[in-house]
Amino acid sequence: MKRMYIFMIALALVALPLAACAPQPATQPAEDSLAKIKEKGKLVVGTSADYPPYESVDASNQFVGFDMDLIREVGKRIGVEVEIKDMPFDALIAAVQEGKIDAVIAAMQGTPARDEKVDFSNPYHWQKDAFIVAGDSPIAMTKPEDAAGHSIGVQTGTQQETWAREHLVPLGTKEDQIFLYERVDQGAADVKNGRIEMLFINADPATELANQMGLKIALVTDQTVAAGQAIAIQQGATTLKAEIDRILAEMEKEGLIKQLQQTWNIP
Repeated sequence: MKRMYIFMIALALVALPLAACAPQPATQPAEDSLAKIKEKGKLVVGTSADYPPYESVDASNQFVGFDMDLIREVGKRIGVEVEIKDMPFDALIAAVQEGKIDAVIAAMQGTPARDEKVDFSNPYHWQKDAFIVAGDSPIAMTKPEDAAGHSIGVQTGTQQETWAREHLVPLGTKEDQIFLYERVDQGAADVKNGRIEMLFINADPATELANQMGLKIALVTDQTVAAGQAIAIQQGATTLKAEIDRILAEMEKEGLIKQLQQTWNIP
């Protein structure tokens, strides 16, 4: 009888579903990017402060501009302090990837190429681009492609650099006619001094620089714009993205984003 009893227990064990016998995976913790920021009480944000009226440094060494006001309001609504770090534009994506900063706001377009490296909030502003030339330049433009064959400056790592390489080089612009600048004011200075024929940047800072340096706008266009301006964060930071998107939608509904645009003369 004992042998029969043992045999029946063995048969019952074999009949159990394999899933019941397999080890169960541990429950995955919820993604905690937002919780970590709240815990440290600070949102560390990277920018490239050479792009008025979006981001620049005033006479008191304070970060000012449309983006700066916007991100401070985002931090306020999250309930944390905002710490802003100035760095070259082309270093911003890597900095957020490596966790050196929590987010980027720098008049940055959330293009598909960048979206492969970081995540983006919903767009908070759509912009236009502009080509700046010397005040006495004979260059006439009716479309962006008219820049082909001219020496042109762009900020390193920007959508304008990508567009120039993809669209102007096939039309005859040589690679050594595309000049890269860490800061757009350096490019504007070279236009003024005759080192390059034009500078290709966002329309709003283009207007600021042209007014400051006695240059003129040859063309304003939206044909070169790939995406809206958005806040970049680490890939997979879903709770942080959801909170930023919620706050941006709230600010839009309240009319605050439009108010900030009017404050900084942004159309």
